[in-house]
Amino acid sequence: MLINKAYRYELDPNNIQRSSLAQHAGVARFAYNWGLEQRIARYKNNQGDDRFTDAMKQHKLLTSLKKTEFSWMYETSKCAPQEALRDLNKAFQNFYRGLKSGKKIGFPRFKRRGVKDSFRLTGTIRFHERAIQLPRIGKVRIKEKRKCYYKGRILSVTVRRRANKWFVSVTVEEDILDPVSNNGTAVGVDLGVKTLATFSDGTTNFANPRPMGRRLRKLKQLHRSLSRKKKGSKNREKARLRLAQMYLRVFNIRQDTLHKLTTYLAKSHSKVVIEDLCVSWMLKNRRLARVIADVGFYEFRRQLEYKCQWYGSELVVVSRTFPSSKMCSQCGHRKKELSLSVREYHCEQCGLEIDRDLNAALNLVAVSLPETENACGEEVRHSKSSEICNAASMKQEPNIIPDSMSRNV
Repeated sequence: MLINKAYRYELDPNNIQRSSLAQHAGVARFAYNWGLEQRIARYKNNQGDDRFTDAMKQHKLLTSLKKTEFSWMYETSKCAPQEALRDLNKAFQNFYRGLKSGKKIGFPRFKRRGVKDSFRLTGTIRFHERAIQLPRIGKVRIKEKRKCYYKGRILSVTVRRRANKWFVSVTVEEDILDPVSNNGTAVGVDLGVKTLATFSDGTTNFANPRPMGRRLRKLKQLHRSLSRKKKGSKNREKARLRLAQMYLRVFNIRQDTLHKLTTYLAKSHSKVVIEDLCVSWMLKNRRLARVIADVGFYEFRRQLEYKCQWYGSELVVVSRTFPSSKMCSQCGHRKKELSLSVREYHCEQCGLEIDRDLNAALNLVAVSLPETENACGEEVRHSKSSEICNAASMKQEPNIIPDSMSRNV
């Protein structure tokens, strides 16, 4: 089975290479903004099908203008502006697709300097033990010293700058064996704010690291320090870098936690059941928006989708209308209302007292049981849930995810 994987490394360029990387990012940004401006003007001035264009036509026009107007673009690789125009074409395709389907996909916007500086290169790309060979840039050192641990064909590399640090993501096409069905058990996963993930077996609870919440005080201090610096001064640039480095650390902690959690789920269980959460609606709660965004619900689902395909697990997404928190996992009784402040679920019909998140995880795994297990009616489902409840009530040590779990981007 052919799959695409991306491996990210931090580069260690010298001063000359830093200037070349920044120049490539600037050319890609210029090509993107130039193409966007051309498309807007073409749409306003022309009629019919002449209003639209594509990446290939724009690249030919840009190449013809290099000799007269943009001769400085010859100092960089031709792939940087070409791939930028392809990204612009993809952005317009997503925009038009959103108009047809009714989804809210914004119109492509112009890129600013210093905000998400990146470019993509194709062609001859070679990997060494502690360096990578990039077109027109040369051999750039990598901070991580290790042998090449992928087997496949390199498709492209994407170079990004974050907090004045350069990272390279290598996209590789690998041919892996068809995944064998996992022999693990089915598990329901309930995501939360206080506890990142609660499993239906009750043996493993993953605490939320709160990468931004625990550093919120420091972030406020850095923001205050930045606002007090004079614009255009060197001290302001130093304050901006300190703030960007703190945000980068928050991002890395969140990604590391989610990668370890999703890899553990995909490798250890045959079926993973999650709930289809409407994150955009949840973020409208002004009191919980920051802590919800700090968890990364959408990123958790995105990683789990492709990792379940890699490791032969089945991902079941339950509808968001399913009352997983309001329904009793033992008798099926459903509450009319259940506020977020209530963390213990108490059933008035059967007297069950259980943790709210664990009760929701039990309902998620129960709704995904095959029809053969539910053929005898509700008693079969309830008896299975009761066994899980009894097992969860026993005091067991939480499992620890080993640090050696893969962290593919």
